Amino acid sequence: MVISREQQAGQHHSMMKGDRFSERVEQFKCFVTTLTNQNYVQEEIESSLKSGNDCYHSVRNILSFSLPSKNTKIKIHSSIILSVFLYGCETWSLTLMEERKLRVFENRLLRRIFGHERDEMTGEWSKLHNEELNDL
Repeated sequence: MVISREQQAGQHHSMMKGDRFSERVEQFKCFVTTLTNQNYVQEEIESSLKSGNDCYHSVRNILSFSLPSKNTKIKIHSSIILSVFLYGCETWSLTLMEERKLRVFENRLLRRIFGHERDEMTGEWSKLHNEELNDL
């Protein structure tokens, strides 16, 4: 399969190995990821977002307790949630909009995990900003 965002890409391509001929296909299913010749990944990203959200909800009780340290929570996030969420992402060719959607999802999860931050001077609660999440 020739992958391109152009409609005409790879229409005349075929492959022959020995006496076996491989035909050109519009899409190909590889494990849980469906690759298309137009590199249309929006459905895969939506499915991945749903899987990541489901995974978060399955470990939410552990992450909401104050007992686990931040390091433990980060390890759970990166080893369990991110690995489910990003499964098959090696095949994605992202636009800036799709990349932003993934980043927003991850930051939202991190905000749920770490909660709000209390300002020591004023005593007010505020949500963590993206830079603070990256620092964690």
